[in-house]
Amino acid sequence: MKIKYLLIATLSLATFSLSSCTMEEDTSGMSSPDNFFRKFSECQSVVNSCYIPIKNIYTYQYMLATECCTDIAYAPSGTLDARLDISPAVPRHGSTVWTQGYIGVQRCNFAINGIERAFKNAVLTSEQYHQLLCEAKCLRAFFYYTLTSFFGDVPFYFDDVTDNEVLLRIQVLPRMDANETRAKCIEDLQSIASLVPQTRTSDNEGDRMGAACAYMLIAKMALWNAYTDTKAESETYWFDVALEALQHLEDIYGPLSQYSYEENVMFRNKNTPESIFEVQHTYTQGGLVYTSNVACICTPYPRSANSAIYDGVEIPELGDNMTVWSAMRPNVYFCQGLQNRRGADIRRNYNMAWEYNGVEFANVNTRPWCGPKFWCPNMQTSQDGNNYKVFRYADAVLMIAECYCGKGEYETAVRYLDMTRVRAGIGNYTYRTPARLEEEIRNERARELFGEFQRKFDLVRWGIWYEATTANSDYAYLQLNTEQSLIKPCHRYYPIPDTEVAYSRYNLDNKEYAMYGL
Repeated sequence: MKIKYLLIATLSLATFSLSSCTMEEDTSGMSSPDNFFRKFSECQSVVNSCYIPIKNIYTYQYMLATECCTDIAYAPSGTLDARLDISPAVPRHGSTVWTQGYIGVQRCNFAINGIERAFKNAVLTSEQYHQLLCEAKCLRAFFYYTLTSFFGDVPFYFDDVTDNEVLLRIQVLPRMDANETRAKCIEDLQSIASLVPQTRTSDNEGDRMGAACAYMLIAKMALWNAYTDTKAESETYWFDVALEALQHLEDIYGPLSQYSYEENVMFRNKNTPESIFEVQHTYTQGGLVYTSNVACICTPYPRSANSAIYDGVEIPELGDNMTVWSAMRPNVYFCQGLQNRRGADIRRNYNMAWEYNGVEFANVNTRPWCGPKFWCPNMQTSQDGNNYKVFRYADAVLMIAECYCGKGEYETAVRYLDMTRVRAGIGNYTYRTPARLEEEIRNERARELFGEFQRKFDLVRWGIWYEATTANSDYAYLQLNTEQSLIKPCHRYYPIPDTEVAYSRYNLDNKEYAMYGL
C-alpha cells in the first residue's frame, strides 16, 4: 500500500465544501504535529481535510461503477469502467478509490490522534472534543465502508503514521477480512455516536457528519456483515446491530411521510431535511469551488450545438452551455418492469425522462433517459454544481424493513416497506411469502434509490450481483454469451492496483482475478 506522509501545511490549507461553516485558521508557526493542535480552529482544519478525498471519489466514474454495472442501468460509455474492462494492471476508477480512500484513512487517523491529544491538553472543551472526534471517526468509517464495498478484503489500520517504522509496517499489511474491518469500525462508531447531539445532518452547522451519519454507517456495515459473516454469534446478530442503530435514526428523523419526495430527492435540492450525508459542491472559500460531473452522463443525449435542445427537445432550464456525454440509461428491466412509464409511482417522473413538457425525446422508443432527479440547471460545460445524495432517510427506512424481514418479523417488515411505497403513491404491499417479501424490498430499493450509488453494493452484499446483472443488463459487455462480453464473477469487487500489490512487497494479491486470467 503506497502511503505518503501528510504535511501539516497542506492540511491547514485543505478545506471541504461545507456551507455556512467558517474554516478560517491562523497558519502561522505551523511546523509539526506536536505544535499544531493548539486551538479549536486548527483541530477543525485537519478534520476539514478529511472530507476532501470523498469529492475525488464521487465523480461520474463512481456512478458508472456503482449503478451502470448492475441490473437496473447501463452506459454505452467510452469509459471502460462501464464495460468492466478492468484488471489489476489497469484498474480504472479503482485506482482513484484506493488512493483517495487510504488518503482519507490516513488523514482521519492523524486527526483523531491530534484531537485526543488536544483534549488531554485542555485545548478543546468536552463538546468540541466529541464533535470533532465524531466527525473524524465517521469519516474514517466511511472510507473503510467505501474500500470494503469496492475491494472486499483490504488492509486495515487505525495507526497514526508518525514515523518511518509505522509507515513501513503499514505499507506491507495484507488484506484483512472485510467483516472484521466493518466490525472494528462499528465498535468505534458506537463509542462516540451517543455523545454528540442527536440531530439530523441538516440541523448540524455546515451539514457536517454527526450522530445520524454514525448510526447510518453502523447500519450499512452491519447489514453487509449480516449476509457475509459466517462467524457471527447468531443468525440475526448483525440484523440486531443494524436495527439498534436504525432505531436511533428513526428517533432523530421521525415519520418518513413528513418529507416530500420531490423536495428531498432532487440532486439540485441541497442538504434537505431527509438528507443523512451528501457530497457538497459549489461552496466557495478562498477561491476554491468544488464541482463534479455526474450530470454530464445523466442528461438526455445528444445536445444540439449552441442550443438548449437535448435529443430533439428544448429544455431551457438546462441552458445551452452544458457538456453532455454518452448517457447512463435505465435498463428495460427497470423502466418496463420495476417502474414503468405510466404507473402510479410518482418516482418515475424523477428517475426517468421519456419527454419534457409534453414533447417526447427522439431516442426513447424502448428506454428513457435519466430524469430530472439528476439534472443540473444552467450547467456550465462539465461543472455540475449539484450535491450528490449518498445517504437519505428513505434508505434507512428500507434497511429497517430488510432487517425485520431477515429476522422473520414479516408484518413489521411490511409496515416499514409501505412507508416508501405509500409516499411514492403505489399503496400498501400485500404479503404472500417471505421470499416474495424479500424480493419486493430489493425491488423497492431499486425504485427509491435509483442513481444514488447504492445498487451494486446492495447486489454484492446480497450475493446476487453477477446473476442479476448478466440476466438484466441491456449492455452486451455485461451479458453472457456475447462476443463483447467482459463480465466475470470476480468483477463484483474491483482489483487492487498492481502498483499497490508491488508496494506491499506482494503481501497484497488479486487471486480471484488471476483465477479468471485477468
